[in-house]
Amino acid sequence: MQLLGIVGPEADAFADALADRLADRGRVGVVRPGETDAPDWTAYVVGDGWTGVGGGRSVDDVLDELARDHDYALLVDRPEARVPQIAVGDADVDSPALRVEPADPNLDAAVELADSVERFATLQSLVADLKRSSMAEYAGAIATFTGRVRERDEEDDERTEALTFEKYDGVADDRMATIREELEARDGVLEVRLHHRVGRVEAGEDIVFVAVLAGHRREAFRTVEDGIDRLKDEVPLFKKEVTIEDEFWVHDRS
Repeated sequence: MQLLGIVGPEADAFADALADRLADRGRVGVVRPGETDAPDWTAYVVGDGWTGVGGGRSVDDVLDELARDHDYALLVDRPEARVPQIAVGDADVDSPALRVEPADPNLDAAVELADSVERFATLQSLVADLKRSSMAEYAGAIATFTGRVRERDEEDDERTEALTFEKYDGVADDRMATIREELEARDGVLEVRLHHRVGRVEAGEDIVFVAVLAGHRREAFRTVEDGIDRLKDEVPLFKKEVTIEDEFWVHDRS
């Protein structure tokens, strides 16, 4: 799912206009704040009625749900969210990915941005994608791996606050696609999904997912293990560690 934030006094109107445009390209979710001060969020799908109302669900919960079967999602009025932001008018947001004017919104540029941003995925969305596969009827197993940001190795270690990941555009994606194709060529392996987040990932958050659809559990488990090993060894990703005392690129200390 492609995820964008939209902020500013006219964010609601711009989100509706962009959602209408994106609906020609796929299924769209819009997540916006409720009408009270309570953490009550609503999410709806353009052209397909309501999908749910907040009522105790967090924004992360709603986005996780949308990622399972949506192509796009727009997050309205959350300037603190770590997603590419479209600033409408004079919205106060640091380094927006795009700034547009309410009187003359550049929807073409917004659509182009939506298609170019890093894909938002969760383990649940990858598993849901595998279950929709045309090969699912031949599968007896789905195995997964989730890598997360570890706060410390030992009790006395400095606490890691976050990791930041950067990648060579194109090169990392091409290499990941090759790994996926080679894993899927194995006997008994039906489909594979790989996803690695980029940007800042906080302690305790998920970094990387591997999900494998296979005929039997042995092929699934072995392919998950080989998939994460190859991703770590072969995909050009650079990692910066931020601790409570320091920050450094990990390859500089290896």
